[in-house]
This record gives sequence, C-alpha cells and structure tokens, in this order.
Amino acid sequence: MKLFHLSDLHIGKMLNGYSLRESQKNAFLQILKYAEEEKPDSILICGDIYDKSVPAGEAYTLFDWFLTELSGRCPETEILIIAGNHDSPERLAYGASFLARHRIHIAALPPADRTEYLKQVTLTDEWGPVHFYLVPFIRPGHVRHLFDTNGYTDAFQKLLARETIHKQERNVVLAHQFFVWNGQNPETCDSETAVLTSGGLDAIDASVLEPFEYAALGHIHGAQKVGQERFCYCGTPYKYSISEEHHQKGITVVELGEKGSEPQIRRLPILCHPDVKRVRGTLEELKLLSDTMEKMPDGSGRADAYVSVVLTDEKEMYDFRERLEELFAHILEIRVDNERTRKRLEEEPEETGAVTPFQAFASFYEAVRHCPMTEEQETILARMVEEAEEEERV
Repeated sequence: MKLFHLSDLHIGKMLNGYSLRESQKNAFLQILKYAEEEKPDSILICGDIYDKSVPAGEAYTLFDWFLTELSGRCPETEILIIAGNHDSPERLAYGASFLARHRIHIAALPPADRTEYLKQVTLTDEWGPVHFYLVPFIRPGHVRHLFDTNGYTDAFQKLLARETIHKQERNVVLAHQFFVWNGQNPETCDSETAVLTSGGLDAIDASVLEPFEYAALGHIHGAQKVGQERFCYCGTPYKYSISEEHHQKGITVVELGEKGSEPQIRRLPILCHPDVKRVRGTLEELKLLSDTMEKMPDGSGRADAYVSVVLTDEKEMYDFRERLEELFAHILEIRVDNERTRKRLEEEPEETGAVTPFQAFASFYEAVRHCPMTEEQETILARMVEEAEEEERV
C-alpha cells in the first residue's frame, strides 16, 4: 500500500508581510502531478492545514481547490486529514460527514465522551487490512472528560489505550504533536511559533508510537525521523522562514508491505518558488549575485526570491534600502555588518538570548517567591501561555 505523507500546509501564511498564496499553489501543483504519476492509495495530511484558526476567505478557497483537484485526478485515493494546533477544530470539521462519502476523512476533535473513539479508517491491499488511527492535536485539557491525565505523554497514551489496535494486522497513526526520542528534541526552526514555548511540557515520548507500522507526524517543519525510521515528520511543503533556507522540501512516500516487514520510505522533492535565501556582500557584490538569480516575470530585472540581506559596505549609505530594492523584489530583512556595527555591538552590554513567555514568568516567579514553581503550577502556566498564543493567532 502506497501512502503520501504531508503536513503543515499553513495555508494563508504570510512571510514578513508577503502573501505566500502563489508559492503554496505552486507547491500544491507539484503534489498533484506526483499524485497523478504515483497513484497513492491514501494521502495523509497531518495537521496545520491553515495558518490561523480563523483563515481568510482565500485560504479556504485554495484548500478547496487543492482537495477538488486531488479528488478529480486521483478518484480512488483516500484522503485522511487531522487538525493541528493552528487549526480551528470546529471549522475544519465542517462538512466532514459529507466529505467522508467522497473519500475525504477529517478528524478534527478528540472523542466527545466515553462512548466515542478516535476516527479510524481501514483500507485493504493484497496483504490484508491497514488500520489508520487519526489523532487530532490534543492538549491534556482536551481529554480530561475521558480520563485523568498527568501531562501530554500520559494523555496521548491513554487516548490510544482506549482503542482496539489490531496487533496481528498493520496499523498507521496520524498525529500532530511534539514527539521526542530518549529525551532528544527534534530539530526545529523559526517558523514553528508554538513549539518549545511551554517549558518543554508539551513533549511526548515517541515510545507511545511503538504499536504502529508507521507514524505519520506533523508539527515540526523540517523532514526528519524521531528515533526510528518509521516515525516520521514529513516537514512543510514550502519554506516558511529564513532558517529553512537549506531544507529539502518534499513529500514522504511510504510503501507498506506485509505485516512484519519494514516500510519502504522515500522522498519526492518539491521545488520552492520563489526560493528563500540569505545573501551577503557589498552592494557591488550583491549586484553581481542578483544577476545570477532567477528574475521576476515583470521585466524589472529584480531577483525573484525572498531574501535576508546582510550588507557589508564600510561606507555609509543613506539610500541602501532603495538600492537593494532595485536588485531584489522580496526583501525579508536587511542587516548591516561592518566595522562600525561590530564595534557598537562590542560596546553595548551583552544581551541574553530571547526567552519564551513561559521562561520569563518562571524567572519572575522565582525572583519574587524565592523558590521555583511546582510541577502543577508549571502545567497551569503552560496551558495559559498556549491559550494566549492561540488567541493571538486568530
């Protein structure tokens, strides 16, 4: 059975004020082409469909177009979707019952009561059934009506323990959480605004994924495994920050054989257009570099890439931004690195690294109370920080 694993589409996202709609559509067109060629049995989309819980109208339109094209080009392919932490579960679940009749299965909410269970979809190939368990993004508070919880790992483990997992058959889980292996965090990047903001309390031990032949994971924006080859983050289909400059974006393709065999995993590349790059040099050097880059289609001669610029000229220029804008169409940021700016940095007091809201309050609490917070207080604070960040994204 062949699976396409996608996640973190973040439809509607802006990059430093620039709309990424056309860039995202370009990535989706490449996915559609691969789907036509490869004919996967199922496409798994593992959370953060949208960038905001209340997406703009054009974000809905783009996702509707993508699903319609997928269904039209691959009418036999089952599409499985879960909600991520950026999604509004209620909005994503709208029309789910109707869509399920058309091979599009959406799991946006955890079980509503003790009589309900996770959405499960079963597909069959020559080796028998494959059971897919769809776990939308959860926090411990989302499942307290089902059982008592002691943190994220406990909540996720107990949620799976309620399910009848067919151990003699093949099983796949879709999840959108922060998984760690032996205490080692996955590699993160700047565009993961909700990751590592709660003192690490949202980490889930990846050992909970052991019952599954494959774990299709979302939440982390760089493609990587979590401990084992079969526990995979597929990453985003586009570069959503300058820290992803060297990421190789793509689709993770998984082929499941008979029970007991290792899944075969490979990547299909997605070319990011416009690309996201760092450029560095004097104005003259940047002119030469711009000449080697792909140009805007408007005939202006400007380079068509999202660029972070480091300008190294020693001579002061009052109009450097205007001159750089003649070379690059999409400037994300401009920094000056020369003798003068380095000297100024040496003279200024050393700044501590950026701290998260959780860390800032924890330090304040300890300074005032002369003792660290208890584990229960940390859990409450983590929940408050997460809720505040969710409201800010709306």
